[in-house]
Amino acid sequence: MKPRILVVDDDKAIRETVSLALENSGYAVARARNLAEARAAVREAPVALVITDIYMPGGDGLELLRELSQIVPAPPVILMTARGSVETAALAAKTGAFDYIAKPFDLSALLGRVRAALKAHPIGEPFSQQVGPESLIVGSHPAIVEVYKAVGRVAPLRIPVLVLGETGTGKELVARALHRFGAQPGGPFVAVHCGAIPDALLESELFGHRKGAFTDAHRDRIGALAQADGGTVFLDEIGEISPVFQVKLLRFLEDGVVTPLGAEQGERKDVRVVAATHRDLRRMVSDGRFRQDLYFRLAGYEIPIPPLPDRLSDLPLLVEHFQRQAERDLGKPAGPIAVREVLEAFEAYPWPGNVRELAHVVRRLLIDAGTVNDLGVLTKLLSTPVIAEGPNGPPSGASEQPGTGTSLEDVEWQHILSVLRAANGNKTLAARSLGIERKTLTRKLRRGQPAGADEEEEEP
Repeated sequence: MKPRILVVDDDKAIRETVSLALENSGYAVARARNLAEARAAVREAPVALVITDIYMPGGDGLELLRELSQIVPAPPVILMTARGSVETAALAAKTGAFDYIAKPFDLSALLGRVRAALKAHPIGEPFSQQVGPESLIVGSHPAIVEVYKAVGRVAPLRIPVLVLGETGTGKELVARALHRFGAQPGGPFVAVHCGAIPDALLESELFGHRKGAFTDAHRDRIGALAQADGGTVFLDEIGEISPVFQVKLLRFLEDGVVTPLGAEQGERKDVRVVAATHRDLRRMVSDGRFRQDLYFRLAGYEIPIPPLPDRLSDLPLLVEHFQRQAERDLGKPAGPIAVREVLEAFEAYPWPGNVRELAHVVRRLLIDAGTVNDLGVLTKLLSTPVIAEGPNGPPSGASEQPGTGTSLEDVEWQHILSVLRAANGNKTLAARSLGIERKTLTRKLRRGQPAGADEEEEEP
């Protein structure tokens, strides 16, 4: 007997495309345009699998997922969406959804997930929680959907998480999502920017101190780790801490004991640690600049966040999200969403500051022009010179010869500049000389914007 699969989507083109692909693969298919038709199809005959859109008129796919999870045995569910969010992914994972995919998708990949779902037959648990508040993270590109799914998988687990990504990609938002959907969402969330605090003060910032522990310690101070007891501490830019402090942090991760400066003994604290960095910690470990044991303690699970240039299809959603957010903050009435010409201008820009820069530009547009659709103001904002800088800051004053930078990342940056100049700005030739792919070189150049790096060259 053919497995019966229910396809639910209010978009007829997608519904029929998926259904025909399934029928051509030997499955029996039932179609539904909304939740009412989906419920009727389930009552009519058992289904082996449900593939459903999330956002539909008259009810969403999460509601259907909750209903199906209470059937015994519950059919596996694959969720589809063109407007993904970390909230829906986390709720889907908690309810027992087999998978969560972003539109548009490759039909062969979908069929592969269908086969896996029918083989696995997962059973979800009854669900009582409602959909959460407005999304922390916005986007439906497959790369960002993988972030949503990773958050959904690891948030309930009491293990440290390391969030990796370029500056401005939204690492703290991922940390907050892990806290929101973790085991103790009602506990405190305490963020510490390790790179902004001098090493001499970082121990006091995290562990606290007793009165008289050092000069100017006029009273007891509760550190961030104690403040986060029963919740989450977010250690941003963890790659910036010194080797000496790495040992102290490692000790806490091993025993969970917080000992303030000047205290004779410490207290055990129940803290979930989420760390983040824009640096390559694996390379820092191999270079001897970061302890391997600390890296493994922090990286109980890793979540990489894609840079904005790698998910430009999310620009319309992001621009609208930041526009509405800025309009609320500025007390402005809701204006028209971005038109095609504006979105094309956004897409052509390299976004070295990633999503954070996009939010800044949208806000400036609303302040300076009163609308996101002023191409003249937008052109001025996007044409503001960006200082060419490497991963650790402006290279001004540093030699362009390899081997004289302050770190291996700076040396790499200077070497890329010299090879690009030797190739007369031709990225293809430069990438070949460097032994990397052209797209890898393009990504590295976006972060620094050296002269001529953003010009398209003729292929040899």
